[in-house]
Amino acid sequence: MATNPDNTTDPIDPSEDPDAGLLDDQVSLELAPDDRGRKQLWLYLLSLPFWFLVIFLPTLIVPNFLSGAYGAALPSLLFDDPAGLATALEESATTILGVGAALGVAGVSVLILRLGSGIEERLRMALISFSIPFWMIVMWYSYTQLMPRGQYAVAFLGGILGLYVISELDDPLIERNWGEVALLIGSGLVSLGTSGYLFVNYQEVAVSTVGRASEPQLAMAFAFTLAMIYLTWRSFGITFLAVVLIGIGYGFAGPFMPGALSHGGLSGTRMLRILVVSVDGFYGFLTRLVAAWIALFLLYAGLLKAYGAFDLILRLAVRSAKYVDSGIAQTAVVASAVIGSVNGSQTANAGMTGSFTIPLMKENGIKPETAGGIEAVASTSGQVLPPVMGAGAFIMASLITGITYVDVIVAGLIPAAILVVSIVIAVHYVAAPQIENPEMKGLIGDKMDRRTMALESVKYGVPLLILIYILGVLQYTVMTAALYTAVSMIAFGIGIPQVQAALDGESNKEALFETLEQTVDGFREGVIVVAPVTIILAAINGVVDILMATGVPTAISLTLLDLSGGIPIVAFVLAMIICIILGLGMPTTAAYTVVALLVAPTLISQFLVPELAAHFFVFYAAILAGLTPPIATCVAVTCGISGGGFWGSCKEALRISAPLFVLPFAFVYHPELVSGTFDYASLSAGAIAMVGALAIIHGINYRFVFGRGQTYGLRVAFFVAGVVAMVHPTQIVQVGALAAVGALYALQIAVGRPNPLGAIRGAAGMLPGRKQ
Repeated sequence: MATNPDNTTDPIDPSEDPDAGLLDDQVSLELAPDDRGRKQLWLYLLSLPFWFLVIFLPTLIVPNFLSGAYGAALPSLLFDDPAGLATALEESATTILGVGAALGVAGVSVLILRLGSGIEERLRMALISFSIPFWMIVMWYSYTQLMPRGQYAVAFLGGILGLYVISELDDPLIERNWGEVALLIGSGLVSLGTSGYLFVNYQEVAVSTVGRASEPQLAMAFAFTLAMIYLTWRSFGITFLAVVLIGIGYGFAGPFMPGALSHGGLSGTRMLRILVVSVDGFYGFLTRLVAAWIALFLLYAGLLKAYGAFDLILRLAVRSAKYVDSGIAQTAVVASAVIGSVNGSQTANAGMTGSFTIPLMKENGIKPETAGGIEAVASTSGQVLPPVMGAGAFIMASLITGITYVDVIVAGLIPAAILVVSIVIAVHYVAAPQIENPEMKGLIGDKMDRRTMALESVKYGVPLLILIYILGVLQYTVMTAALYTAVSMIAFGIGIPQVQAALDGESNKEALFETLEQTVDGFREGVIVVAPVTIILAAINGVVDILMATGVPTAISLTLLDLSGGIPIVAFVLAMIICIILGLGMPTTAAYTVVALLVAPTLISQFLVPELAAHFFVFYAAILAGLTPPIATCVAVTCGISGGGFWGSCKEALRISAPLFVLPFAFVYHPELVSGTFDYASLSAGAIAMVGALAIIHGINYRFVFGRGQTYGLRVAFFVAGVVAMVHPTQIVQVGALAAVGALYALQIAVGRPNPLGAIRGAAGMLPGRKQ
């Protein structure tokens, strides 16, 4: 599960079997052969009702039973003291939970040792077995919220770090790398011990003794900080580790910093209190956001993969894209964008979807560098697509006062439309001339019949409609919407195959077992997706809290104002550069959080940019780090899969995504683009920006048939006119730029004909007021 972007990835060659389907290499739940595999499956399946009863029975079912109609039949003595009854119920629920959890963990561990064979298989069984109670607890909290969110986040972080350590132990154990084994096990034990202590003593450390810490608590906090630093490095490599260490170092080195960056410095004791003991820092608002909101959406993404949604998405993409010459490349764009919308990392999405879209493109003649660039840009575009926006929408809604998650999604529709249309056109320009099999024959193995396609669409479409309905119509909380979406995905993921089996005359029992197996595998996939996101956001939360304690946002504001001389365009360019630098090596959610807290306030307070526009500016700018050399982590992943050169892949990605570098400036000069309203101002601004983006794409990527001088002239003219149309604050100037684009396009068409002068005279003769 390691997601270290600093490690190079071996190129993945296309399948040698021409009849193989696109997704034939998907890895599902692995079971041992024969009878041992059946026993393993029964272990997973019986764990579902066991953990459900252990978690829900004492805390939800029994209390509701006693407080309901059946409560009247109980001796009245029990109800003479309602407070005493509540206390008794709480104590008994805690006892049942503790005893049941201990018995469950011990029993599962024994069965794993007996039913497993070898290190790798037993660790895989442990990851699957313990992911079930983990997700049960997440669902339980989302439904009941029977404890403070901060306390729940402490348990969540401890649990996910423990599962992450289990997932990472196989290679070091197999290779007998005992140093790495010791670091992983030590980090896991420290994480579980620290989280367990803070969970049990939450009221004391978060309320009663806040601002103070004992020596043992400081020692525990120091060990946990080291564990987080190690796990952060293991998940994301040296680049992001440097961000964390620089942030911590800045807290210590304040008195030695120059100018506005100078501050009084933080002591080691205060640093550890901020990071751990106060239940902020690593356990702060971002961890709480992941635990309460983002985790269930990432479980939803894991369930989608386990139930086979990738196959349907690719089939629909192939069907919808086969009518254009660039259909194969457009398939990659559609698949990556859809899947990337529910994935909190453009880099992870590039690795996930690129593992089959890139070989698909290479098989049909697209150069490795082009295939890598297309996938990198497509994965990036998914991060800004509603309804999830790569989990960034959740953070934006929590940071801006007075708006809801739905407001963020609606505000992001026009920019997302501009981005997607421009990327589709750019991909067509760069990919169509290279494709050898534009009709895409034989790319998918067996053809899916219409009834199966309809049932599969219902299986995946209804949970998404439930999400939209709950958020947009009922306007429930994001946590409730996420819970209902995940539960409905499980219900339809199990129920629709039963309908399919009945219609096909197949065994419903076999279909049930298969879907239950997929459900358990979805829990495992959910852990694999959520663990790195949680680790990096917890680390970012610690760094951000340190920076906030030092007053660095004010320093950045003063520095930016000083460097720009108060000139808005200079300040915006500098702000974008800062956002890209701060976003290097980070997934979308982490990158946006940093720049939203450090850069957006300056744009709002010093340059009077509306709040939503400022946050969308830094949000779009931050995700550019994955495409911007020399780091370009998203491109690094895709060129590792494609086998193409890094710099060539970066060049292709920048050619395709060029409007993405201009679009943030359109937000600050035309805030109506992200106002969340659909009136003349927003729609006209959106239409002008879209045409401007297409002009940029056309100028950079169109294959002109003229000489070098004329071609470069046209490219520059289209690019400049497109930029002016997108960002100039005066609409009359924007319209003039669009007119220039139209004139340039007409000139290009006319001059490209066999008799250019005649074509121009003919066109001029058709103008009003001219003699025929």
